[in-house]
Amino acid sequence: MKIDRLVSIIMLLLEKKRMSAHELAKSFEVSERTIYRDIESINLAGIPVCAVPGVGGGIEILPSYKVDKKVFSSDDLSALLMGLSSISGMIKSDELAAAMAKIKSFIPKEKADEIELKASQIIIDMKPWYGNENIRPYLEILKTSLQKNKLVSFSYFDGSSNKTERTVEPYRLVLKGINWYFYGFCLVRKDWRIFKLSRMTELKITEEDFSPREYKAPVLDFENVNPETITDIKLRIHKSNIDRILDYCSQDQIIPDGDEHFIVSYPFVESDYSYDMLLSMGENCECLEPAFVREKIKMKIKKLAALYESSPAVS
Repeated sequence: MKIDRLVSIIMLLLEKKRMSAHELAKSFEVSERTIYRDIESINLAGIPVCAVPGVGGGIEILPSYKVDKKVFSSDDLSALLMGLSSISGMIKSDELAAAMAKIKSFIPKEKADEIELKASQIIIDMKPWYGNENIRPYLEILKTSLQKNKLVSFSYFDGSSNKTERTVEPYRLVLKGINWYFYGFCLVRKDWRIFKLSRMTELKITEEDFSPREYKAPVLDFENVNPETITDIKLRIHKSNIDRILDYCSQDQIIPDGDEHFIVSYPFVESDYSYDMLLSMGENCECLEPAFVREKIKMKIKKLAALYESSPAVS
């Protein structure tokens, strides 16, 4: 994209002071004629770039013109680098690499060590320890389809494990917690839909372009949980599960109960996921109240026990 190239040329000239048209053309894989047209565009934008003839000559920004590198403070630059580094861990692209290089060009030499230290003090690593190996390549595919306005096709498993084939216009990628979601207009359902990347298979970009339709902002069902759907239930948990509970509760919701256990006021949303989460802690978690949650857990345990009391199905 031309604007990216123009900005990159400015940054290179600020950093290296002077470069030949041949060097610039080679760097951006364009002709020298294109570079001279870019220089003219930069001049028209108000940044004085000139060509110095002779041996050792080249293209440079007039020494009398200076871009104030102090427009960003050390904290600003550290925050920008931290954020871009976090994104680049999951989504690799030339654009991100170029953005990182541009931001680094604003760092004064005397501040380089300080800013590098600040930028590395907080690491946001969005890569999972383990799990669906398709997530990262699927992010690359969807990013490309978003940029090029290309339809994507894939197989999708819904919450009831029903498999359907979809063709979708892509509009947005969303990271919520540890899960990635994809928002677009489904041509099969003729409506806007949210898809969870971990439920997608056989994702590919089609050759078909689409013209973006009037955008309808998503009403993300995971964005805001209606407070009226949350019930504070009382749990008694073993200390071995305190780290898992702290992912959902604050310290003031947890009261010691002897040396080995805690009583927890736990925010509960009626769903299979929530029941499965409680059951995953096994005998180290007991729901004390309300009665309806306790009874449903007992029913699920009975069904699970019945499954294992029968002979295993052999295909």
